[in-house]
Amino acid sequence: MRNRRTGFGTRTVIAGLTCGLLMLAPASPHAAAEAERTGRATGAKPNSPAGPSVVIEWMRTAASTISAEARPTPPEALIWDAHVSTAVYNAVVGIEGRYTPYKWRARAPRTASSEAAAASAAHHLLSHYFPRAGLRLDAALAHSLARIPDGRPEDDGVAFGKRAAAHIIRLRHGDGLGASVGFPVRPRPGVWRPTPPGHEPFATAWVAKVRPMLLDSPDQFRPGQPPALTSTRYAKDLNELKAYGGRTSSLRTPEQTDIARFFATVDLQEALGDRAARHGLDTADTARLYAAANTTQADAVIAAWDAKLHYATWRPVTAIRLAHTDRNPMTRADRHWEPLLTTPAHPDYLSGHATMGGALMRTLTELFGTSRVDLHVTSRGSSAPRHYRYAHEYDRDVVNARVWGGIHTRTADRVGSTIGRQISAWALKRHFRPLP
Repeated sequence: MRNRRTGFGTRTVIAGLTCGLLMLAPASPHAAAEAERTGRATGAKPNSPAGPSVVIEWMRTAASTISAEARPTPPEALIWDAHVSTAVYNAVVGIEGRYTPYKWRARAPRTASSEAAAASAAHHLLSHYFPRAGLRLDAALAHSLARIPDGRPEDDGVAFGKRAAAHIIRLRHGDGLGASVGFPVRPRPGVWRPTPPGHEPFATAWVAKVRPMLLDSPDQFRPGQPPALTSTRYAKDLNELKAYGGRTSSLRTPEQTDIARFFATVDLQEALGDRAARHGLDTADTARLYAAANTTQADAVIAAWDAKLHYATWRPVTAIRLAHTDRNPMTRADRHWEPLLTTPAHPDYLSGHATMGGALMRTLTELFGTSRVDLHVTSRGSSAPRHYRYAHEYDRDVVNARVWGGIHTRTADRVGSTIGRQISAWALKRHFRPLP
């Protein structure tokens, strides 16, 4: 596999949250004790949230606002999450220090309230991009600030939060979000074309051209070519998926079916907040967790879409129905084959979910200093949440899920997961580092 380096080198992640103010109570006795300790240290009013809870609340508010106002595709939602979380992160560490700010050098008085700054940063950025949500966002900000003592620290925090948000807005101006990017490739064996049942065009091709959050360019970690149509690897991938990923497959177990459906709509923003609360992370560490996880995943999805646009490989449903055209004697066509999950309207190689998953797990491993990630994940595709103790368990399931769902070949998943881990390892050597 070839990596093109330069320089030194779910979501659907939308929380199903209604409009209004969304609060997160401490999720365990340990988190509750941390909340009480932080409240005493900051002089917060009785029953006020700990500092890190403000970050978690505003990332929830961001998820609900983005969902309601933008109705985004999963890649677009993740990019918006990265915008919000970097603004919040800069607002917090610009006051508390401890970690290097994200592409910024501004500092606020150490006496400023980092909780007020976090709320103000998220509010200002969301209000800028989604002005129709202004009244709800204003109410959420008033609610956050009502639990912070009045005075100079609060005022300084609010002002600095606005500066942090304005910096991200300037930084991301003209980054290619939602730009018009065509897909001029003509269909032929092996090349993507609209898939059933909707036969929708490649509407999210612009993701491949978005300016990354951390990487130097979208193609910096572009992998080598996918398996040739006539290769044994290609046939093995297609035949496995045909057997296990079909809508009426008799080989796929109920557990495998549940895993496939689960990873169609995972809520990773909620999982990050839950992890931070249960482990008693403070305000700076919580902001860093969201920012690092969201930016590395955003760049992972941009890299995955770069490969999709560049290699333009057809989806399994097309490959199986048109296998008589691939000139591979080890494959057989089935014109009536259907996948378990509806095939998204973009090419197979790379898998966006697997690339994001690899980036997320490597990020959590780096931040926590252990592969024991302890992540509770929920999904709209399954009634039961899943707990992942270790990073490799999550990587394994997200790779298998796309095969068992009938929408990605195993190679597209495995290579994507590897690329995601490489992106995160490269990025975290340069960003979100502890200060000396």
